[in-house]
Amino acid sequence: MEHSKISSILLALDSLSIYRGLLEDSVISKLKTLLISLDRTHAELREVLNSYQEFYFELAKKSTVMSLKDYLLDQIIFDENPFTFQQQILPSESSKKVLEKAAAQDLMDLQLISQFDPALVKAHLAVLFKKGRNTTLIKELPEWVSECFFLSPSNHINHIKERILTYNSWSDSLEDLKEFHKQYGCGLFARYFAFVWERVDGSGYIRGIDSPDPITLNELVEYQNERSKVIENTLQFLKGFPANNVLLYGDRGTGKSSTVKAILNEYHTQGLRMLEIPKAYLADFPLIIRQLKNRTQRFILYVDDLVFGDNEENYTSLKAVLEGGLESKTPNILIYATSNRRHLVKEYFHERAGFQSNNHAEEVHAGDTMQEKMSLADRFGINVVFTSPDQIKYLEIVDGIASRRNLPLDQARLHKEALQWALWYNGRSARTARQFVDWIEGHLKISEISAM
Repeated sequence: MEHSKISSILLALDSLSIYRGLLEDSVISKLKTLLISLDRTHAELREVLNSYQEFYFELAKKSTVMSLKDYLLDQIIFDENPFTFQQQILPSESSKKVLEKAAAQDLMDLQLISQFDPALVKAHLAVLFKKGRNTTLIKELPEWVSECFFLSPSNHINHIKERILTYNSWSDSLEDLKEFHKQYGCGLFARYFAFVWERVDGSGYIRGIDSPDPITLNELVEYQNERSKVIENTLQFLKGFPANNVLLYGDRGTGKSSTVKAILNEYHTQGLRMLEIPKAYLADFPLIIRQLKNRTQRFILYVDDLVFGDNEENYTSLKAVLEGGLESKTPNILIYATSNRRHLVKEYFHERAGFQSNNHAEEVHAGDTMQEKMSLADRFGINVVFTSPDQIKYLEIVDGIASRRNLPLDQARLHKEALQWALWYNGRSARTARQFVDWIEGHLKISEISAM
């Protein structure tokens, strides 16, 4: 009986079509090796035990909850395959039905595979190897669990798992999966909502961020007028209406970067995704856009602290995207950039001297170069200026942050120490206000502990 079920599970693995890419997963690959060793008529105990422990070790590395069923559900939800990707486009009705039928069969096979448990293995091995200390070795094999856990910080992930498990046959969850992939995408873009573009050995790739900055709009005090312009533009973008690329520039520490991050945290459940691109990799924009343009999610390409030196040519890549060339123009992508400078490309007095210079080394059309450098910021449809607060506004920011943290401190002392902090450190800014409140909150808690 056990041998028959093992053969059925192995056959289910071999039968995968749409989800066949899962066979390359390290846990499922080790599982298949174990099933093959168990399915042999004349299996060696040493070989089987080694395969068992290899699979167990890989599952322990990849699944903190030690559940094969939970692990397989994650693979189903996050797999990128012809069925999950077709939800991002509008295929023909006939091709849809063919893919959906194959996906439904795969879901039944994966449900059968999820039922593979240690008791089945031990019962099978107990029949094959009855002598001596073999019985003890088999009994003491480590076990995994059969439950499914809902530990994702994202409610939509837990919800789709629950939906799949409500059906007697996982194939009946096909419509739920279709809706999930339409709304949240597939692969990397269903698992994460914040990303960074990285390079390894000269090749660029998108890496998901496990723990993005949790800053929220409610935590940001003041600059409501400036922030509202960015929020309004983002909502237009999410609803599919025309929207603009945005440049947030101004004094340091005024909340430009925090505004962009907080907008992502506010709207990622509505399909917003954000990919941070280091300035050094701006030349990769065409490659990035090719990877994102056919997705149903809406992507903000985020460039922080943007400024270009006089010898840098990366700004031409950014300019081409902002201009909306044939390849770069795509309705599901916007660029949000922050900078401490209004003029993003450094300009020098000697360039202006070129207008009337007799120096043969100077450029003939110096004015063209100067205009090109000055025009980059103009290519962003919306420019939002964040300026350093005066003393009154700075103290209002301090009061707002302290109030939300319920700090037991009278306002006179709070203001006095906040002004001293600004003098000692970075001057008046929203960042300085937050750093001060972080310090005073920690100082008060240390004092409470010391008083006990």
